[in-house]
Amino acid sequence: MNHDRAGGPTGILRFATAPGSSSFTEFLAAAAPELMPGKVPDGAVITHGTTIVSLIYADGVVMAGDRRATAGNLIAQRDIEKVFATDDYSLVGIAGAAGMAVEIVRLYIVELEHYEKIEGTQLTLDGKANRLATMIRGNLAEAMQGLAVVPLFAGYDPDATDPAEAAKIYSFDVTGGRYPEQYYHSIGSGSLFARGALKKLWRPGLDRAAAVRVAVESLYDAADDDSATGGPDITRGIYPVVRLATANGTERVGDDELAATVRAILDDRAARPGS
Repeated sequence: MNHDRAGGPTGILRFATAPGSSSFTEFLAAAAPELMPGKVPDGAVITHGTTIVSLIYADGVVMAGDRRATAGNLIAQRDIEKVFATDDYSLVGIAGAAGMAVEIVRLYIVELEHYEKIEGTQLTLDGKANRLATMIRGNLAEAMQGLAVVPLFAGYDPDATDPAEAAKIYSFDVTGGRYPEQYYHSIGSGSLFARGALKKLWRPGLDRAAAVRVAVESLYDAADDDSATGGPDITRGIYPVVRLATANGTERVGDDELAATVRAILDDRAARPGS
């Protein structure tokens, strides 16, 4: 085959071998635009991810997301994953149109890998946040049609001169606006309730166990008041996705640890009904 169009083998080879941007997103948009996250077919059922929380603790940053995806008033999925490790030191959580959001995150992961291979170094944490903002801005047309994707980005900067300033959290809006956050933040339909819980529970210098508990407890409070946010499901063994980013890299908290944390929260709440 010797196609000479942007999407054909010859066209892709021409773009791949020509000097240009270190952005894989720009390369893909030029070489094979049909592979970019795109419009959803008419009549398709749109599922939405809901609540993501993130907070800074003594060793880095923790991010957690509930597992429910909704389609209108229905539960579309009970065990969706909304929190991803995007490279060795950064995390992204997604809220909004779930299918579109997962596609953007996958493209973003490749974007970071591509940059590192082309430039021989990783982007700074601020640079990673800027790249994500650019990708969200590129989805603005779809957002205006109701396919909004709103991420939460957090990470650890191993090159920070002050370790106390190494962990950072960034929020975004649908236009690609990027906003550094202090201490903690939450996005999604249950974010109002989760942020209220974070405000009461967060304190400086939390250790790992305490930070994981604060994240899970804030999601529990969000699920208590927001029907689109799923609480921990002990019967099915479905717990929030909780990830950490520290100087040692990223880590996913295991379900055994989360099960113990959830049971401790439930025991405390049972002792204080109405809290």
